[in-house]
Amino acid sequence: MHGWGANAEDLASLAPYLNLTDYQFVFPNAPFSHPHSPMGRAWYQLSADNMYEGLTQSRQLLTDWLLSLENRTGIPLSQTILSGFSQGGAMTLDIGLKLPFAGLVVMSGYLHPGAIETSLATSLAPVLITHGRYDQVVPLRAALNAKETLESRGIAVQYYEFDMGHEIQLPILELIRNFVINTQVTTE
Repeated sequence: MHGWGANAEDLASLAPYLNLTDYQFVFPNAPFSHPHSPMGRAWYQLSADNMYEGLTQSRQLLTDWLLSLENRTGIPLSQTILSGFSQGGAMTLDIGLKLPFAGLVVMSGYLHPGAIETSLATSLAPVLITHGRYDQVVPLRAALNAKETLESRGIAVQYYEFDMGHEIQLPILELIRNFVINTQVTTE
């Protein structure tokens, strides 16, 4: 899932670099228009006046969409890895902790306030977190907080920091590829 102000095409362009030819990729667009970019989308608002406005609606829309994928693709969530960047990474944790995914990948993301407390996790899917040490959009502390919070709940976390800002570099794609290949999926 893409970040605030981007759209599905933003991350879709990275799929060939993962070199996962036997895997299916699906890239959703967030439901809301971005206030400053005609092509951009948002999972919810981030302005001081409307912080997290639309989050509840996005949660429901995304959950419904993810559950519909099982019928459309024939692939159960237990064989699906949910992934996102920035705001999409926050949505990955938010929704991913409530549904039985095989794994979660969070790039430059964060936990929504109260997300872990309200989680009704049906599984403890492993989580890969990557973050830039010099990220000026989502501070490194947000990634560390997510890591520590998840680990305190018994969730296996692979955590990596990079000398970069708010971005995705090729070494991250290699980590994701290895995470996907090595994640055990259940065959429910």
